[in-house]
Amino acid sequence: MKQSEELRMTYSGIINQNGQKIVRVSFERGNDYAEGILPSGNIEKSSGFSSEETEGLSRYLLQNAEDIMERAKQVNPLRGLMGKN
Repeated sequence: MKQSEELRMTYSGIINQNGQKIVRVSFERGNDYAEGILPSGNIEKSSGFSSEETEGLSRYLLQNAEDIMERAKQVNPLRGLMGKN
């Protein structure tokens, strides 16, 4: 990864999709982005990241899935819409 730019990760709350609980995860680095999903760890979209980097992001998601899913349980989308943190 480019050493000079910070990698930022954000995630959704738990989403029920086709009877499965998922979390959408986004990675941003300058103008580069990658979008992944848990629990599969698949990177569904990316731009600006090499294939090695997206494989690394996928591994990161799988290795940290439990922690990310726990944190996603705390996300309240209504609070964000109302401007409350």
